[in-house]
Amino acid sequence: MKSSIIRIALLGLSILAISLLHYLTPLHLHYLHDIFQRLYYLPIILAAFWFGFRGGLACSIFVSVVYVPHVLFQWGGLLTVDMEKYLEIVLYNIVGGVTGWLAQRERERSRELERTAAGLEESYRTLQRQSERIIAVEEHLRRAEKLSTLGEMAAVLAHEIRNPLGSIRGTAEILRDDYKPGNPKFEFIEIQIKETERLNRVVEDFLRMARPQPGEIRRCALREELETIAALVATDARERGIRLDLQPVPADAAVRGDGEKLRQAFLNIVINALQATPPGGSVEISAQPAGPAWEIGFRDSGAGITPEARERIFEPFFTTKPDGTGLGLAITKKIVEGHGGTLEVASEAGRGTTVVVSLPVWEETP
Repeated sequence: MKSSIIRIALLGLSILAISLLHYLTPLHLHYLHDIFQRLYYLPIILAAFWFGFRGGLACSIFVSVVYVPHVLFQWGGLLTVDMEKYLEIVLYNIVGGVTGWLAQRERERSRELERTAAGLEESYRTLQRQSERIIAVEEHLRRAEKLSTLGEMAAVLAHEIRNPLGSIRGTAEILRDDYKPGNPKFEFIEIQIKETERLNRVVEDFLRMARPQPGEIRRCALREELETIAALVATDARERGIRLDLQPVPADAAVRGDGEKLRQAFLNIVINALQATPPGGSVEISAQPAGPAWEIGFRDSGAGITPEARERIFEPFFTTKPDGTGLGLAITKKIVEGHGGTLEVASEAGRGTTVVVSLPVWEETP
């Protein structure tokens, strides 16, 4: 609004200045009057560009009203001169109207192009969001396909491997009784039994991943569960030369869940943290309230996870360990999400990894 007033004032002052030049210049200097009457086109064209058709036409009419007395009273009586001047007045109005119409049309076209560009940008953002959703759906479908295949494999493994493994372990335990500790054969049989147990755990991981059993949801005391986890891995941490630090947890800290399954999920995370931490490092466990949930944090001082690996750590069978199965974190995430919680991983190369599990707070029902 303020800029429009300034522009109108400039147009008015320019027209007034040109008119004064006309009225104050002697008539015998006709070549100056020819120049002055051409100067009127400047405010007319500016008004047309600034205000469109109406502005250009209004300015040209105002110029005509100001200029006509000069023609009538100062140039009056000379027909040829009058005709030339009146023709100039007609041209003022034609130029003002046509230039204003063209400027207004161009301005409307520019606004239409801006609206079109804004619409295209919004369409692009919408398509981008839809594309992201499609990619997410495809990712879920791929995981579902993997899990479906995993279920079939688990059924076959349970039948074809688990029973023979039990027989092999039982036989090995019988043979072990024939030798005393320190005997090389006793050590070999111990290795055989341990490897049999490891293979059996792999099969159990397959079964849990493919067909997780529904657990009983009840009040789960966080301090008790985390202290149990710390006790279970204390010996392993000590042998690795890693400091295990369990931060104080309030006695009333409780979440909704199946304690056994949550213990399995927490244990998977802590074992991964210990395996990723070099001797002399530390693993910290903490819990703090976060609105309607408790956040359980597991922080290690290991080498961290690369961005490429971080995007895939929850995929079944993906692992960076030579002897890993790639099922630990996949099972953990499935357990946490089955409890209505979330699992997030933050890691930076050379600065360790932090895993945060968020679980709903236990609320007593009246």
